[in-house]
Amino acid sequence: MRVLVVGGYGLIGLEIARRISGAGHDVSCLGRSAKRGQALMPSAVWVEADLAALTRPDSWLPHLASIDVVINAAGALQDGLHDNLVGVQEHAIVALVKACAQAEVKKFIQISAPGAAPETETTFLATKGRADAAVMASELGWTIFRPGLVIAPNAYGAGALLRALAAIPLVQPVLLPNARLQCISIDDVCDAVLRAVGEDLSGQVFDLMESNAHSFEEIVLQVRRWLGFSEPKLVLALPRWIGSGAALLADLAGWFGWRAPFRSTALKVLERNVTGDPSGWAHVAGGPLGTLECALARYPATRQERIFARGHLIFPFLILILAAFWIVSGLLGLTQSADAIRLLTDRSVTLPVATGAVFVGSFVDLLIGAAFLFRGMLRRAVWLSTTVCILYLVAGTILTPDLWADPLGPIVKIVPVIGLALAVAALAEDR
Repeated sequence: MRVLVVGGYGLIGLEIARRISGAGHDVSCLGRSAKRGQALMPSAVWVEADLAALTRPDSWLPHLASIDVVINAAGALQDGLHDNLVGVQEHAIVALVKACAQAEVKKFIQISAPGAAPETETTFLATKGRADAAVMASELGWTIFRPGLVIAPNAYGAGALLRALAAIPLVQPVLLPNARLQCISIDDVCDAVLRAVGEDLSGQVFDLMESNAHSFEEIVLQVRRWLGFSEPKLVLALPRWIGSGAALLADLAGWFGWRAPFRSTALKVLERNVTGDPSGWAHVAGGPLGTLECALARYPATRQERIFARGHLIFPFLILILAAFWIVSGLLGLTQSADAIRLLTDRSVTLPVATGAVFVGSFVDLLIGAAFLFRGMLRRAVWLSTTVCILYLVAGTILTPDLWADPLGPIVKIVPVIGLALAVAALAEDR
């Protein structure tokens, strides 16, 4: 069969696409970047499109020619600079369902979420719920899966958050330690979807998750052991206000293009628990799904996972340090311009050149600092800052070579700034 996976290089979508392809089906995937998708899964046919723009059935019809099965694995946690939940999770999917009916698609498989309902309190679950309702009201051969906390080798969203929390040395801070969650391995999700492709499971909604729930504290500690980090000296249950403050900062970062895993939506979802009733799928599959322990055992942690966990933990701080460095440097250049100009003219630089260098340099510094704050500008900020640093080193060596003798002087400090920017570039890869 010909299968279209919507959200083809997301955490769940990419693994589903690989499994479906491995089972012998022809797979097409839809994502924001066909180039990125092709790099991740060359065997698939990639369709480049922004879901938020596909809000009419006729926008979808060209992508559904000869398609037998549509699997919707697209989604986002919260609105932000690049994310529009109502557009992506509701309007686009409602239009897709109508287009599938017109194109006579045989099956529609929807990846939803536990607790999804049209009138629930978070936009994430409400838009998922309204899309689910549209699917269930259609005449398609539909199946809806609602996976619990997905454990996978790749780390996006909750998986990345768990790894970062587990990497905190000595102590283990945990917010909402008593929140209850039921987990599932990505392999079990793919098994269920593949079964729905090959069998008639139409008209059914399944919660995909292990039978027993774990506390959030227990899951974090298990992930910590799985990664091979030492047991914490102390487990700290953080008060709710700390989580709210952190979530608000992450919400703000979302409007700069950063998809932080712990935002207000994640906090609200945790508070209401991530649980469900897996008995329906257990009846179909002939037994319960694997536990959290089984899921972690499937993907043994190696040095790469530990490096990722530590890197993901410190990455936001590296960004803020670099942004602050360049912004403060630019502001100091403007507020102390007279001293900077005098420093250059004392070394035989003409006044016009010295004045231009100070003011242009200050504005460039401010531009670089601002660019570091935007996710979409990050790589350009890294290379621009590195280039400017090299120019500063060359110019400083020619015009003020004596400053090299100051161990904490303005020239020596440039070298670690270059190193820090290159470290950020190494950690900056997105999905």
